[in-house]
Amino acid sequence: MSAFQDFGPLTERRRAEKQRTQRKRLMIGGASAAVVLLVIVGAACVVNREKTSSEPSRSSTSNAAAAAADSSIHSVSKTVKMLCSPTDYKESCEKALSKAAANSTSSPKDLIKAAVAAIADEVDKSFGRVADSVKSDDPRVRAAVDDCKELFGYAKAELLRTMNGIDAHRLDDLPKKGHELRIWLSSVITDQETCVEGFPEGELKKKMKDGMEAAKHLTSNALAIIGKAPSFLSSLHVPGVSGGRRRLLEAEEGRELRGDGFPAWLSSKERRALKGQAKNNLTPNLVVAKDGTGNFTTINDAINAVPKTYDGRFVIYIKEGVYEEQVIVPKQMVNLTLFGDGSRKTIITGSRNVADGNNMTTYKSATVAVHGDGFVGTGIGFRNTAGAIKHQAVALRVQSDRSVFLNCRMEGYQDTLYAHSMRQFYRNCIISGTVDFIFGDAAAVLQNCILVVRRPLDNQQNIVTAQGRSDGHQPTGFVVHHCRIIPDGRLVPDKLAIRSYLGRPWREYSHTIIMESQIGDFISRDGYLPWDGDFGLKTLSYAEYNNKGAGADTAARVRWPGYRTITSRDDAAKYTVAAFLNGDQWIRSTGTPVRLGLYQ
Repeated sequence: MSAFQDFGPLTERRRAEKQRTQRKRLMIGGASAAVVLLVIVGAACVVNREKTSSEPSRSSTSNAAAAAADSSIHSVSKTVKMLCSPTDYKESCEKALSKAAANSTSSPKDLIKAAVAAIADEVDKSFGRVADSVKSDDPRVRAAVDDCKELFGYAKAELLRTMNGIDAHRLDDLPKKGHELRIWLSSVITDQETCVEGFPEGELKKKMKDGMEAAKHLTSNALAIIGKAPSFLSSLHVPGVSGGRRRLLEAEEGRELRGDGFPAWLSSKERRALKGQAKNNLTPNLVVAKDGTGNFTTINDAINAVPKTYDGRFVIYIKEGVYEEQVIVPKQMVNLTLFGDGSRKTIITGSRNVADGNNMTTYKSATVAVHGDGFVGTGIGFRNTAGAIKHQAVALRVQSDRSVFLNCRMEGYQDTLYAHSMRQFYRNCIISGTVDFIFGDAAAVLQNCILVVRRPLDNQQNIVTAQGRSDGHQPTGFVVHHCRIIPDGRLVPDKLAIRSYLGRPWREYSHTIIMESQIGDFISRDGYLPWDGDFGLKTLSYAEYNNKGAGADTAARVRWPGYRTITSRDDAAKYTVAAFLNGDQWIRSTGTPVRLGLYQ
């Protein structure tokens, strides 16, 4: 069963059965440990099986039993050290895995349970500490607490999904699913970071950050181990696992893609629907129209009317009009399409911002927030009209895995597009703003888009991107591919006086690639701006490849250790849609035009 089938609808009976099964398994918070331990268990089984098959039978004497026990302990210890070798927090990794191995005396299930009991406590504690802040009278703290409670729910869901993804596949399939598992686990780190980010500066915020360190380290360890799974399993000669990623991808594509370019696991009904979508011939399930000619006059009413269970993709057509409402696509609403009459005709607008109220976080300021996986937005404008004077004001926040935005427009000033987490693809979109107006920690590719830099406040500078990767093992980052970066007409007269930059490191391992794009002459020659002193300058990963335009000259770019120009086509190919998002496996099925590789 493909992990992507999680996007498919479940009947209430199947949902109830799934929940009962899940409750019998493991505490949610231990999914990271399970990722690690399933690899250990499988590896240990391989080692022990090979050892057993190569030795003659012998009588069960106490000395032989003791020798076998010592050998088993030695093998497990060696495996633990091998698994922990690529991690940044080896001590905590070895301690957790060794403790789990020591407490397990019978089956692999006992081993997993013993490890999860310790790890789950740490994950729960990290978010549980938020409860200590509830007593505060500070509205900013209460708002941050509310965010944390919501984010904790998302983190648990992703940990559970990671567990289910592992359970659904054999050990030798783990390397092929590694990218997906790491994306889901990465979002757990992002959820923790977002929780902390909402608190006002001070001692409480520091305590929150410190309280989440242990859980973050454990998740980081799991990310590192899964990332090295192919080479690790190859060293143990696990059948079906090769050391080369290209061969694995080719094998997977051969199984999953049919001749029509759609994944083989799609039903015939879904295939017909998607072919129709590719021809811009969508048949809506519901219609929203302000003039009363549809099923509903508001988008929220239409979303609330979407049945809890439905077959295939659910389509809502939003007729021309300006819809002043905050729209949230919930986590459980998967495979939803919203399409409008064009990004200048169908507009969803709001003005929420951080400046107007102490109880508003950047996270909650979004005019539209998308959580449900497999979301597709087409021909819609997402707008936040708070203006530059109100500072943080999000037009669109996206936490939907395998989400696609086609021919859309995101308009704002500071923090316009919050590409929060998961895999996201933007094609033929116009995104405008001033300060950090494309930010977050998603694995996102913007292709054939126009990035419009507006005029900020007189005391501000423009920054196009502020990518927020906080751990080097996260498979996240922003790729700006074959786009145009241009100034707004109101900025043009002041483009020399107001400095504009391509990016700055919001968090320590910020990751941004700009390639095959047209960069205007208003971009500062050094290209990038520090966040705070030398923060992240050695650990960030910024690169440019084959860009054009007066602003693309890299001769005077920053000399940071983390910045580079890419000269190899093979190196640049790592950041294409196919390689960076595994987009060849899911974007085609939405009917969205996509360039999977480089343009030149």
